[in-house]
Amino acid sequence: MTASAVLTLALGALAGAETAVSPPAEALTPPVAMTADNLPTWQTNGIVWALAESDGVIFAGGSFTTIRPPGAAPGTQERPVRNFVALDAATGVPIEGCAPEFTVGSGIETVRALTVSPDGETLYVGGRFGAVDGIGASSVAAIDLSTCTPKPFSAGASNTVHALAATDDRVYLGGDFVQLNGQQRRYFGAVDTTGALVPGWVADGDEPGRALALTHDGENVVLGGDFFTINGVNSHALAIVDAGNAAMTRAYPLGFIETRSVVKDLHADATGIYTANEGTGGGVFDGRIAIEPDTHDQRWRDTCLGATQAVQVYRDVLYSGHHAHDCSSMGSFPNQPRFHLFAQSVHDPTLLGWFPDTNDGLGERIGPRAITVSEEHPTTGLDYMWVAGEFTAVNGSPQWGLTRFASEPDTGNPLTPEAHAFSHVPGEIEVTWRSSLDLDDSLLTYRVYRNNSALPVHTVQGSSVPWRRPQLSFTDTSVTEGVTYSYRITATDAAGNTSTLSPAVSATAASSTQPYVQAVLADRPVLYWRSDETTGNFASDASGNDNSGVHRGGPQRGVLPPAVNGPSAAAIGHNGSSTYTYSDTPFRSTNLFSVETWFRTTTTQGGRLIGYGNRILENSSMRDRHVYMRNDGRLVFGVNSGSLRTVTTNASYNDGQWHHVVATLGSNGMRLYVDGQQQAVNTSYTSAQNYGSTPGFWRVGGDSLASWPNRPTTDYFQGQLDEIAVYYSTLSAARVNAHFQAASVPSDTVVEAVPTADTYVNQAAPNNVHGTHQQLAVRSSPAYESYLRFDVPAAPPGTVLKAATLRIRLTNDAHAGSEDDQIVVPVVGDWSEAGTSWNTRPELGTDILGTLTGANAPGAVHGIPLDTAAVTAALGAELDLAVVGEGPSSLWFWSRQASSANQPRLLLTFGAP
Repeated sequence: MTASAVLTLALGALAGAETAVSPPAEALTPPVAMTADNLPTWQTNGIVWALAESDGVIFAGGSFTTIRPPGAAPGTQERPVRNFVALDAATGVPIEGCAPEFTVGSGIETVRALTVSPDGETLYVGGRFGAVDGIGASSVAAIDLSTCTPKPFSAGASNTVHALAATDDRVYLGGDFVQLNGQQRRYFGAVDTTGALVPGWVADGDEPGRALALTHDGENVVLGGDFFTINGVNSHALAIVDAGNAAMTRAYPLGFIETRSVVKDLHADATGIYTANEGTGGGVFDGRIAIEPDTHDQRWRDTCLGATQAVQVYRDVLYSGHHAHDCSSMGSFPNQPRFHLFAQSVHDPTLLGWFPDTNDGLGERIGPRAITVSEEHPTTGLDYMWVAGEFTAVNGSPQWGLTRFASEPDTGNPLTPEAHAFSHVPGEIEVTWRSSLDLDDSLLTYRVYRNNSALPVHTVQGSSVPWRRPQLSFTDTSVTEGVTYSYRITATDAAGNTSTLSPAVSATAASSTQPYVQAVLADRPVLYWRSDETTGNFASDASGNDNSGVHRGGPQRGVLPPAVNGPSAAAIGHNGSSTYTYSDTPFRSTNLFSVETWFRTTTTQGGRLIGYGNRILENSSMRDRHVYMRNDGRLVFGVNSGSLRTVTTNASYNDGQWHHVVATLGSNGMRLYVDGQQQAVNTSYTSAQNYGSTPGFWRVGGDSLASWPNRPTTDYFQGQLDEIAVYYSTLSAARVNAHFQAASVPSDTVVEAVPTADTYVNQAAPNNVHGTHQQLAVRSSPAYESYLRFDVPAAPPGTVLKAATLRIRLTNDAHAGSEDDQIVVPVVGDWSEAGTSWNTRPELGTDILGTLTGANAPGAVHGIPLDTAAVTAALGAELDLAVVGEGPSSLWFWSRQASSANQPRLLLTFGAP
């Protein structure tokens, strides 16, 4: 019987209908060729330390005593094993009849290393065990793959074997042992295929071995581990020795790898040699090194922090397992929650768009521990990547110890984009959106649809990764002034998977400019967050630089009144404990800048309004260039110029009114302005902290204020913020005042009205009256209808109505959002809060005044543009509106009985004819 015949037969039986070879893989973003969609896989009840593959079978070894099907909870549907399992690479199902047990007489047994002989006939196993299926073994064994039973193998190690590599006639071992077969071999050794010691191969280290690999030509063995010397030669954590006699081929003296860093895994092939490094303590090396296959010189080095445990090359891409938490030194994400799987080109350490993830899991809580690939599976023709380790979740779902991915098909849809629309320039509408995210496609195609058209009005590609999803934008110039347009966006990956349409966003094409906006844009801000979005986590940038922000912690959106009036204007509310907004784009540190925002608060606990820091998902360890409020309401502007320097206002500003604040740093020193006037100055200090190669991020609403003078009770601001801008220039006193004055320059005037009455009726409860309820409801069957009455003011002298919007806030109930459209029509019959039920409901008009689309997010604020002519006819009188469902999915929104921040509003924009 040929090598692995028993297992191959078992594979065919298990695969069943999966016998046809699939067509070539759908394209991912090159050079990634492995999807990020995790497949159903049997699980363990403990840690899987090692993987190996042969003929479509995956061998997994570790510290576990049961296996169970995918989806099964711990303790259910379990099947006993002892630290080893063989599985079909294509199905994730255990191979029947291949479950040798690895045990020990005392202590805890474990399998730590697996490798298959080049001829595919033998699986070599290392670890800490005393028997295999009851047959004596001393931490190393050989399994005949044709029968899946132990074969004679006389090798024995004095302690745990952590690494194995095999040729046709030798097996190389690394670990904690100091003797092999009773003879001294310190941490590395070699035996022949019978287990007999190779007498001339001595590669003694001074500390344990952790990893082994054979170079692509078979002439050398790469050693990895904790050691500082091999056979007395200075070579720390990494060395290359001759496969025949262990003579040193290439030493890597201390300094090539830092003192407190070790090598935990190695991979070698024709493209190069790759290391997985783990460090202990600060300032260590935790990443990966790519080494040229022939010269053995370094090609590149990745200095991400987070203990790399496994490396594997597949189609010229290096895949790695780790718990990476800080890649700022590589120009990627700052210190934050961990990533556990990466992909990089073998030619370049830049992170590629492949981001499936696990959790930390069990044991040392590191996550993945081993990776292997099975290519051209005999029944499917596909390639499979297996990942093993300590994890207990994969891509957010429970899954212990083992997971796998395939070369195709790519089935995961990109995330739904978040969008915003606004009009600051006559005859133009700007549509902005936050890039989507796809775990195996960094380059996505976006399509913008206008007014529910079936054809896009704009198509563009954009790249994104989990920690940076840049803003994209489209300027629609085919619009008519005064007309309202709605937009929705999709994201499509290279395989054709398409996100759902984004919720509709709308804007009325401006017929005039807004003075405050024009004043800000005239000074060329690098970012300008107007805070007008009413839902989601996207902070749209109106500067023209696409430097958007991301909201964290769920700050309140659509807060009224805003600091500066304008069509669809709103502010953002922060809770004083956990909400903030950070720039999605990293910015260089600079000694020339201005920060600007409007704020309103009554807090007596202070908080940080705006500033610069080195982290985005947790408090920054480096932070300055900020404005914060003390407990007494006074404002502080601070920079770190070697020591902490601050200027402070004399007055307090926690009076519940909107205030404008600008802080500047430049050659004229530190200056702090409030409401257009300079309130504090220090001309002695003209520099701030240099973050060096560490990227910085602008943050609004909160960050650490540790060690700063008069630190408030809370580092996070409680109140409202609006019109946030950052400049890489120093605004003059005249320009600061010009901004403040522009906020009150006559322009389009926005007037808001709240309902004087509202209620809803329910067809299923035809006699019930709901006029005192805090919620209003809409759907088609069984029908809910909601009615609202507004006293509409007359147009101010010399103005006409230019736009009208009904703004509602959905309730926070999980069922508040609707998948259907809702329409607004006039109410022409009589009704009242106190007396209207379904049976006494009023007659409705047939003209559609506005349509609400995509209102499917609980808690979101939505504006429904209304027919301007219809509302104009009601100026100076009452306007009765009905909201009616176009489908059976219910919509719930707050009524006038709710808090003032949640009440419906009619927003009326008046301007010159």
